[in-house]
Amino acid sequence: MEVELYQEYTGKVVPALKTKHGYTNLHQVPRVQKVVINTSIGSSPDTKEALEIAVSELQTITGQTPVRTKSKKAISNFKLRKDQPIGAKVTLRGRNMYEFLERLIKMSLPKIRDFRGISPKAFDGQGNYTLGVADQSIFPEIELDKIKRNVGFDVTIVTTARTDEEAKSLLGELGMPFTDRPKKPAAQAS
Repeated sequence: MEVELYQEYTGKVVPALKTKHGYTNLHQVPRVQKVVINTSIGSSPDTKEALEIAVSELQTITGQTPVRTKSKKAISNFKLRKDQPIGAKVTLRGRNMYEFLERLIKMSLPKIRDFRGISPKAFDGQGNYTLGVADQSIFPEIELDKIKRNVGFDVTIVTTARTDEEAKSLLGELGMPFTDRPKKPAAQAS
């Protein structure tokens, strides 16, 4: 059984992008390559416990075991030593990636209070999009009464698009709720 979002990609998104951008070959159509979910515990007084909570929450949300990340250099102002564990990350590909994106787009993002869409300006210039999630409670897998501390995430969607405009078209067709607010007209001087 295939994921609904992947079926939507092959059935609706690919033909729409081919006509919109004039692609002649199926392999020219941009696709989502991977999704990287990253978290950092920052300068927490109980680093070990904070890291365990972050790893546990990340594993619950993604269904994969996270890789722990370590600091690259020592920074005395932050009480950070070289090679100290400071975060965790997960890279999703294939079926897991499409399942996560479907949950993110259709269930988690609309669950945010006063949600009006996500910024269309968070592209990196090479067709990749990064989204910050303030806490883990928006994900349906998390039980709200068992949250010990808020854990924020960075979700990076890596695409094969060559430009930000192609990537925005791809993610928009997949259902990513971008805010395309029209600019207010400038006040006219009388």
